[in-house]
Amino acid sequence: MMDRARLPPWHERQRLPNGRELLIRPIRPEDAEPLRAGFALLQPEEVRQRFLYTMGELTPEMAQRFTRISPRNEFALVAAEPLPPGEALIGAVARIAVDENGRDGEFAILVSRYVANMGVGRYLMTRLVKWARGRRLQRLYGDVLESNQPMISLAESIGFLRTPGDDPGMVRMVLDLRNLH
Repeated sequence: MMDRARLPPWHERQRLPNGRELLIRPIRPEDAEPLRAGFALLQPEEVRQRFLYTMGELTPEMAQRFTRISPRNEFALVAAEPLPPGEALIGAVARIAVDENGRDGEFAILVSRYVANMGVGRYLMTRLVKWARGRRLQRLYGDVLESNQPMISLAESIGFLRTPGDDPGMVRMVLDLRNLH
C-alpha cells in the first residue's frame, strides 16, 4: 500500500465501511472506457437523477468530454478501484464547472449503488467545496430533482440551501462560500 504522504495532490485512499478500498483522484482521459463500462451498470433511476433524463449508454464522445476537463474552469474527481487509470472501475464521479463569471461553480455528483450510503458522496462533495474555496469561488450550486432526497439531504447537511429550480420538479441547492469559515 502506498504511503498517503507520497500520493500526488488530490489523491486519497479511502476505506469503505464494507472494507473495500477506493482511491479518490482527479479524473483522467484514460478513465473514458471504464466510465462507459460502469455506466452500463447503473440503474435507469440513477441515470435519471444525475442527467435528468434516462439514456441507455454513455457514448464514447460523452465519455471523452467528461474525462478531458479544462483545468482552468473545471475540476473532477473519481472514486475508483486502486488500479491505474484506464483499468480501475469507477464507483463515483464528482465535478465542478466554473461559470463564465468566474465566481460561481455548478456541481454534479453521480454515485453508483455499489458504493452508495457509504459516505463516498459526502466525501466527494467536501472535496469539491475545498477546491471551490481554494479557487475563491463565491458560490456553488447544483440542480437536483425534487425526488432525489438523498442528494438534497447530503447537500443540506453540508450547508447548502434549497432554492426554487428553473424547471418544474427541480430544486437548486446553493452554498454561499463567502460565509464559510
